[in-house]
Amino acid sequence: MTLQELQNQALQLPLGDRWRLVQSLLSSIQQETLVPSPPTTTVNSFAELNPWTQSLIGVIQLSTEEPIESYVDYLEEKYS
Repeated sequence: MTLQELQNQALQLPLGDRWRLVQSLLSSIQQETLVPSPPTTTVNSFAELNPWTQSLIGVIQLSTEEPIESYVDYLEEKYS
């Protein structure tokens, strides 16, 4: 099967199935490129979200630093 044939078949799937296919492909790509993928339970729960909501996943990157520590550092720098 050619890539074009596969693409044509995928585009005929219902929207929810296409989202699951996209998530599966992205997860596979992440694993092969050594980018940590989200836990499986999270991916499955994303499939139940509205497609518009799914498009927002990953837009905001959370800081690894604790907000309180960051604020304390800010205050120390400001008032020292």
